[in-house]
Amino acid sequence: MLLKSTTRHIRIFTAEIKDQQFVDSDKVLTLDVDPDNEFEWNEDALQKVYRKFDELVEANSGEDLTEYNIRRIGSDLEHFTRSLLQKGEISYNLSGRFRNYSMGLPKVESPESEGKYL
Repeated sequence: MLLKSTTRHIRIFTAEIKDQQFVDSDKVLTLDVDPDNEFEWNEDALQKVYRKFDELVEANSGEDLTEYNIRRIGSDLEHFTRSLLQKGEISYNLSGRFRNYSMGLPKVESPESEGKYL
């Protein structure tokens, strides 16, 4: 049975992708990061998310593959994504289909505000 965790920016499925279709798996988790392209990603930031995912999966090894456990990993990755945004490692995609600012309004530095909100 396909289990999944879906947050705004992180989707995890108990499935493999074969011929562009999901195939249920009780041994493989598939991660989809920012499916709506709300953020601008660089390779380093994306790799940090993948490493954090691997770390969280490893920390849960031996646990039953339940919807609860998958959602917990998804929530932790969502918070990790927020931390990347707050550190300036990723930014909102202002050319995307829509602007949601789901993780807070973007910070725009100006000479008048520089350093006042840190």
